[in-house]
This record gives sequence, C-alpha cells and structure tokens, in this order.
Amino acid sequence: MQNADLKELDKFSQLAHRWWDLNSEFRPLHDINPLRIGWINEIISVNEKKILDVGCGGGILAEGLAALGAQVTGIDLSEKALNVAKLHLLESGHSIDYRHIAAEDLAAQSPETYDIVTCMEMLEHVPDPASIVTACAALTRPGGHLFFSTLNRNPKSFLFAVIGAEYLLQLLPKGTHEYAKFIRPSELSRWAKNSGLSPSRLIGLSYNPITRTYSLGSDTSVNYLMHAVKPALCMTQ
Repeated sequence: MQNADLKELDKFSQLAHRWWDLNSEFRPLHDINPLRIGWINEIISVNEKKILDVGCGGGILAEGLAALGAQVTGIDLSEKALNVAKLHLLESGHSIDYRHIAAEDLAAQSPETYDIVTCMEMLEHVPDPASIVTACAALTRPGGHLFFSTLNRNPKSFLFAVIGAEYLLQLLPKGTHEYAKFIRPSELSRWAKNSGLSPSRLIGLSYNPITRTYSLGSDTSVNYLMHAVKPALCMTQ
C-alpha cells in the first residue's frame, strides 16, 4: 500500500493545471519559494548538489533549486502535477528529472544517493508522515542535509492556517488542510531522531495580512521549517 491519501491526491490533481498561475490557489507557494530556497542555500550551498524534492507537485521548489545550479530530481504521486511540471520545463529551460514514484519505493531502490533532500508542505497530507521522514533519511547520503516544512498543531495554527487562510483571507481553497494532520515540531523532531537524523535548526514562516507578505522568523506556532543532518559515517581504525 502506498503512503498516500487518494482524496488528497485527487484534490491537488484537479488543480494541477493552475500550478504556475501566480493568481491561483498556488500563489502562496510562489510567494514563499524565495524564502524557502534562500534559507536552504544559506545553510548549505545548493550549487552542483544532488537534490531530491519529495512531493514536488508542479515543480515550484524544484525549478528554484535548479536555477541555482542544483542537479534536481522531483518525485510525486500525482501524475497530473508531474505532467504540469514537465511541461513547464519547456518554458523555463531547466533540466529536472521528474519521477512518478513513492519516497519509500525510491529509498529501497536508491539509498544514500542525495546530498540534500527536501520535503515541503507535504507531510501534513499523507497518512503516515513518519514513514516519509524515514524514507527521506534513507535517501540522504551520510553527511547530507534534509529540509522539511509543515504546519504546527495548536489552537493558533487552526485559527490562522484553516479559519484565516482558507475561509477569511481565502489564500487557499477551503478544505486544503485537515487540522488533525498538523504536526508539532516535537513530533517531527522525534521522527527525525528515530530515523537516525540530527535535527539542527527550526525557523518559523509567518504571513502579514496587512502587507500581504511572508517572512521567516522565530515564531514557529503556525508554519515552520526544520533542517536536519544525517551524521557522517564514523571511520574506525
């Protein structure tokens, strides 16, 4: 059984043709993309790195990483989203290897292959997010870096990410998120440690409805990103 919610896949597949429309439901992803990539590149230069983007969707993050000189592979279980991602390469001119495969299956085929693994805005949409974290860890080479982003689970995140973003400000379609699937940083950190990773940094992503801008900072109560490292192998004499 694949670690996927068919309703979630269908929901995003139905919107796939709008992935690169800056005025569509995916505008928030376009708005936060420079922040995500800037933070990643600040921690570890992506230039010439072999990167895997898990849950790549239509390729917004993947193309941003490729533009900085990374060798990017993107995987997703939505064929419609992948088709959109592949078509957009004709416009952007980037070279990205898009594949229709689950993270767990790729981890079994190609363990310890990538310098950097990213998994953004995806963990809160799958039945078993801990399994995705484990697969991401297995796909990362020793000494490599991993980046996750998701939504915290608390009353404030319900108010801001569900009521505010979906119903009041209408930044996202109603039903985009299911509050019960939100993930506390302590939970993500525990899954990372159980997968042999060392969580390193945590940073929050906030939205200002007055200026309509996003920013990174210390407030992790709603959206947050986590950086983890896969320890290098110890050499014994």
